[in-house]
Amino acid sequence: LFAIFAFATCGGYSGALRLSVDCANKSESDLSIDIAFAYPFRLHQVNFDAPTCEGKRRETLSLIGDFSSSAEFFVTIAVFAFLYSLAATVVYIFFQNKYRENNRGPLIDFIVTVVFSFLWLVSSSAWAKGLSDVKIATDPDEVLLLMSACKQQSNKCLPVRSPVMSSLNTSVVFGFLNFILWAGNIWFVFKETGWHSSGQRHAPDAMEKQSSGYNQGGYNQDSYGPAGGYNQPGSYGQVGDYGQPQSYGQSGPTSFSNQI
Repeated sequence: LFAIFAFATCGGYSGALRLSVDCANKSESDLSIDIAFAYPFRLHQVNFDAPTCEGKRRETLSLIGDFSSSAEFFVTIAVFAFLYSLAATVVYIFFQNKYRENNRGPLIDFIVTVVFSFLWLVSSSAWAKGLSDVKIATDPDEVLLLMSACKQQSNKCLPVRSPVMSSLNTSVVFGFLNFILWAGNIWFVFKETGWHSSGQRHAPDAMEKQSSGYNQGGYNQDSYGPAGGYNQPGSYGQVGDYGQPQSYGQSGPTSFSNQI
């Protein structure tokens, strides 16, 4: 949907401006000079007639600039992004098994998503600069400077109507919104590739290997058990009756008199 809004607001644009040239000789004036232009903004091909205020002679002028490259690049990326999104939606719904087979589908999807994110950023930035130039080239005050009649102080040249650029501004906004959407989607597609889960799987394996190393060492051995030490029978851990005291180093009970 955001891709549709992007190429529709840019590719479907048409605008116009109106100028007024009031000559010293009123009969030579033209108070309604309409200049129309549209996508792809090859303004140097937009011609219009203007009075010279020198008799009935008129001159043919054209706007300045060709901004079709950035505009067409932006629209092309938007159209292909829309087509890919539509195709990916069909695959997600009807061909999920084929999509996950051998992890090839998520890998291709991840690469394409990264590429489209980069292209959205480049095309939106280029079109934002192109739109700025279009606004300057179609500014009525700038267009009036092209007319020879407006270079004479005796004539009055005034802008009547400026072109409305709101839809073109919206297209730039949708372009950067598409970049944010596609760039944010990189994370979710990355999780589908299996690289994310494999990375999480390797971390517990490493912890298990590390813990097994400690278990093989001396910390978890029964070093204080039967091998000898404080838990041996007849050692300090065993205390006999007062009637038959046990020795501190032997396992069998003996009396103090026998030891003496």
